[in-house]
Amino acid sequence: MAESEPSYIDYEVFLDPDFSPTAFANSLVIATNNPSDHPLDLSTPLSRVLFDIQDVDTHIHTLTTKSAIPLLTHTKDQADAAQHILDEVEAQVANLTDGYQRLEKEVIQRHREADEVRVAVERLWETVKVGRAVGRCLLLGRQLEAQIAEVGTGTGTKREDHKAMIRAANTLLTVRHLLAASGPGEEGEHLTKVNLITYLQSSVLAPTDSTLRNRAQQIIREFSMSSLAPSPAAPATYAQSEETKSRTTSAFITLRLLSQPLLLSSLQAYLRTSLTSSLASIARALGNLSTLDRTLLEVSARCQNIVALESLLEIVKPLQFGLEQPSSIELEQDGNLLQPLLVALDTSSLPSFFWRSLAEGLGPRVAELMAKGGVSARALRTQRERVRESIRECVFRGSQGLGGLKGREGAWEREAAVMVGSIMGSLGR
Repeated sequence: MAESEPSYIDYEVFLDPDFSPTAFANSLVIATNNPSDHPLDLSTPLSRVLFDIQDVDTHIHTLTTKSAIPLLTHTKDQADAAQHILDEVEAQVANLTDGYQRLEKEVIQRHREADEVRVAVERLWETVKVGRAVGRCLLLGRQLEAQIAEVGTGTGTKREDHKAMIRAANTLLTVRHLLAASGPGEEGEHLTKVNLITYLQSSVLAPTDSTLRNRAQQIIREFSMSSLAPSPAAPATYAQSEETKSRTTSAFITLRLLSQPLLLSSLQAYLRTSLTSSLASIARALGNLSTLDRTLLEVSARCQNIVALESLLEIVKPLQFGLEQPSSIELEQDGNLLQPLLVALDTSSLPSFFWRSLAEGLGPRVAELMAKGGVSARALRTQRERVRESIRECVFRGSQGLGGLKGREGAWEREAAVMVGSIMGSLGR
């Protein structure tokens, strides 16, 4: 078309990527005017631009008029092709829609139903697990009640089964471990939300724990194996002594299972009671020397009980405790129940602790007695040698084991010297 009707317009200028309208207008003005003309003639370049526009418009009109049929034909072909593509796409979309609906019916809906079944089964399984755990707790609760009934109180005519305390403590620990396993997926999960378990805790577990603690502490408070102290009853037989050892050992193990700090505090309370009673009785006897021998015999008996207590603690091993196994480090430090007590008291032996603590408390009492003066102070000064030998004999007699003398020569000389010094130091020369 451009070859049959040539145009004087230079289309290359307008199609140049670097075409600038201002630069083109400036070139037209310079081409139609002299630099010295004043004013400039703008009508000629403007007419040139208008003429070029009219020529372009004419050219476009001519091209569209002559090419109308090919353009319409091409447009129709494009429209028909687009319609054909649209029909094919709509058919495919219809097939996809039918496939999705069938998939939704056969898979998605069934998956939804299966998921609901899965949720139901999971909840049923959780319910079964909670039911089993509740049943186990109730069974252990009934077992615990029966074991507590076997323990007794030690005051009635029914024979006491002290070993039932250990069984009851183990059962109580089993229930506690079950309730403590409350993490996700563990056996005790959701148990604390069950009202029956809450009732079990308040009506069975807590009273049982209190009963076991009180009974074990009572046995420790009443522990006595020495035959030195005067008593209206006949001396204990071998069988009775063995029964006392066995009952006290059961009390140790029971408290250790329930709480090691509770065991330590109970043993320390026993030692404090012995010290307090001994200190008060010796202080009174020093003011009335006629009762000194009897008093020192009682003090020796208390120390012999402490020696027997130490022997029992030494043979009871933490490895005997089935549900509360200590770690390897704890086993190295706590080879028996005696070691934690010695560490807590910062001493090497219980008799040594007893005599040294007793001597520490006697010093101020004797000084107070001597400061008051009177007959008691004079008698104490006069009979100081007798008092010295009685105190030494009391230490040696009390520190021996129940089976006979234990280290009289040298083993307890320091304790005897400390006891004698606590009294003689306030008497003067």
